[in-house]
Amino acid sequence: MIDLVALLLDNTLSLIIVTPLMGAFVTELVARINKKWVFPLALISILVSSSFAFLLASQVYSGGVVSRAIESDNPAKLTVSLPSGSLLPIRIILEADGMSVLMAIIVAIMSLVVIIYSRKFIRKKLTLFYPLFLIMVSGTYGMMLTGDLFNLFVFIEIVSISGAGLITALDRKRAPDSAFKFLVMSTIGALIILTGIGLLYGQYDSLNIAFLAKSIHWTFLDKVAFALMLAGLAMKAGSVPMHMWVPDAYGDSPAPVSAFFVVGSQASLYALFRICFSLFGLSLNYVTAGWILIILGVLSMFVGVTMALPQKDIKRLMAFHAVSQTGYMLLGVGVGLTVLGTPAFAAFGFKAMEGGIFHVINHALYKGLLFLTAGAIFYATGTRKLNDIRGLAHYMPWTTVFFMVGAFSIAGLPPFNGFASKILIYESVYAFNPVLSAIAMLVSILTLASFIKVFYSAFLGPKPSKKPKRIPHSMLLAMLLLTLLILFFGLFPELIINNLIKPAVMALVNVSAYVGVFSGV
Repeated sequence: MIDLVALLLDNTLSLIIVTPLMGAFVTELVARINKKWVFPLALISILVSSSFAFLLASQVYSGGVVSRAIESDNPAKLTVSLPSGSLLPIRIILEADGMSVLMAIIVAIMSLVVIIYSRKFIRKKLTLFYPLFLIMVSGTYGMMLTGDLFNLFVFIEIVSISGAGLITALDRKRAPDSAFKFLVMSTIGALIILTGIGLLYGQYDSLNIAFLAKSIHWTFLDKVAFALMLAGLAMKAGSVPMHMWVPDAYGDSPAPVSAFFVVGSQASLYALFRICFSLFGLSLNYVTAGWILIILGVLSMFVGVTMALPQKDIKRLMAFHAVSQTGYMLLGVGVGLTVLGTPAFAAFGFKAMEGGIFHVINHALYKGLLFLTAGAIFYATGTRKLNDIRGLAHYMPWTTVFFMVGAFSIAGLPPFNGFASKILIYESVYAFNPVLSAIAMLVSILTLASFIKVFYSAFLGPKPSKKPKRIPHSMLLAMLLLTLLILFFGLFPELIINNLIKPAVMALVNVSAYVGVFSGV
């Protein structure tokens, strides 16, 4: 028994990724015998992988960076000699620090909520939805835990291909076109990223992030590689001006898929931050890179919210707001990166990064909740058009409350979690540039106006002539879980910041801790 526990502890990194992947395989096999077992097996897979994610978090918070080289326990055995005389790391390397486990916690929470919500929402194509969802969860975990650039590309492709399949899970008329558009844009982004990876590999004979971070000399090809990887990951994260896939993919996919797409986009955002800090952090021009993130952030905030205002489809409206909220994360981290290494970082840069990273987890919670409420509206009425629904508060009081919580949070109103992270961004960015802070606050005001319109159209007014369908308890439970987390994060932000957010920011800033694990390669 002791040996089994030790084995699990030693292989936590691997098991987080492998568990949902094996769950997808088993679920597909069992579905051919009895479809009633599909959901229980998928739920068990998510529960086990989520448990491993929280176990990994406890290991990182208690002992620092956790790493694992597949097929080898000795870093000295991780290399082979090339004809050029250099050493090439050849093993699959997994690595987790405070930033990695924060993202893994997000995946654990959202995958569990989505799987609970989907029990009654997904009523057909079960053998398509659950295996693909488990594969997407596995790929998302992989993006956050890999220490190797090529494996990062592989996991990005896994998330993209499974995501394209999940868009069609409800057979909407526009879903195949949206899935194709998503797949094309994902392929373009992945190829751009792969080209940047290839430029680094051609120069340094390595794909290991730790090895490359200490080898990069910031040559012209390094700068091209950085630009390509930054562009590709920004596209995958849904940042303006590379956001054109977001409204269709988020809008035409089933509600639980849309909720988890938020996490998939944040995985790309995590990879972007990891590239800026851990891979190129020892040689990067912080000011230039930081301003690139700031510009992308401001454009995403403003374009996203202005495109959301005229929307009549509730899910497309929320999709454009997902673009807008991504801008806050880019802005906060961009300001921190711009002043990194200067006294200003201690003054306000660290707080800006705290706000940006805190907004990542907050956004996953409230945007996930909003997409699930949109799914509940569609489940009850059969439509997502704001002009065709009214007075739902008479029959759907719980969904009304859940929507209000999500709307107030995304608009940054106290005491909800969106306010807790946005106030950090407002204050720190104001110290950097008051104009940028004013733009961020203006976007929040427009966001509130947009969701007031949705609330007025969908929930207020006289009773609808046709009584909506009753929302299943499993869907209400999923929305309740996110609502409770939103309130908890909003009421006790210091607890979350001190225990989750500060370790994540320190992990990004302290490059030597991440790249120094495999010192022998």
